[in-house]
Amino acid sequence: MGQPVESAATRRARNYPADTAWFCDFQTFPVEGLGPEVGVHRRDPSSVLTVDGRYHVWYTRSTGETDGFGEDPMAKVFPWDWSEIWHATSDDGVVWVEQGRALGRGEPGSYDDRSVFTPEVLEHDGWFYLVYQVLRSPYRLRSPESIAIAKAPGPDGPWERSTRPILEPQADGEWAGQEDNRLSVVSRGSFDSLKVHDPILVPYRGRFYLYYKGEQMGEGFTAGGRTTRWGVAIADHVEGPYRRSPANPVTNSGHETCLWKHGDGIAAMLSTDGPERNTMQFAPDGINFEIMAYIPAPPVAAGPLRRDEPVDAPLDGVRWGLCHDVSNTWNYILGFAADERQKTFYTSGQSPETAHVPAVTALPPPGRR
Repeated sequence: MGQPVESAATRRARNYPADTAWFCDFQTFPVEGLGPEVGVHRRDPSSVLTVDGRYHVWYTRSTGETDGFGEDPMAKVFPWDWSEIWHATSDDGVVWVEQGRALGRGEPGSYDDRSVFTPEVLEHDGWFYLVYQVLRSPYRLRSPESIAIAKAPGPDGPWERSTRPILEPQADGEWAGQEDNRLSVVSRGSFDSLKVHDPILVPYRGRFYLYYKGEQMGEGFTAGGRTTRWGVAIADHVEGPYRRSPANPVTNSGHETCLWKHGDGIAAMLSTDGPERNTMQFAPDGINFEIMAYIPAPPVAAGPLRRDEPVDAPLDGVRWGLCHDVSNTWNYILGFAADERQKTFYTSGQSPETAHVPAVTALPPPGRR
């Protein structure tokens, strides 16, 4: 008899992750106060912070119809165009009350005069730090986008913004011609040559790790979809200066960043774009990420309950939080929760309907970290 034959799929399967601690489904549920509203876009919620027994979230908010790119330089291009950053609070994670604008656009001619959006918030040493995406007018297909920081003595502000961005695109590609065509390039440059956005700031190993999504000049599609990837810039002080890791990009996939401290390393949930989208990943050093699980339908733009200390169980970093829905004409915010009924069913013999798991609205009590 000849040698045993193995398919390519069988060989690949040996390298697939097998630790079920990283696997779950997700469910979404409506929240009051941040839901659908005609004429209003709410999206890109930050992580949820607990301050004095109350939940806080910051998010992108704008109003008005979107027209896409056209001749009118003042027209609203996307839901995140002409945006501000708003703040809301909740006692239970389900009913939210808008507290108003946290940070508006800058003065005309400034680096952030067109839009401020996609925020993330860190509480550190008695101060609150808001990192967010900025855009300067006019908004074109070739417009660069950067990341800025603001600080405040409390969650209600007032917020003092940085005089300039803390991270800008590398701008090391070369456009072809003068037409406003984002795909027409002589060279694409680095993975983050055009835009840096979706920031999240993580204190780690005595330094500050600013994770972000990069967008490339001439960025297109591969077999994995869009070629967006994540990078990290590191600083000794929370306000910078931030220097890119020489290992960038640290992922080959992912859209909105979602990361948390787990054990001695950094865990991440990647969604939407790239060959490794819809995965849980882990980097023992915050740089070298490996796939730990493939997950169905992760929440879009997830902002989980943020915990100051590293979590022991991987999913404790994404037990519940807020995300956004973009299927409606007007973007709005939802709640999400990890749902482990399928895993419980397969490991205990119970059916998913009878397996004991918390209801998606059974959130931790105020003040729990």
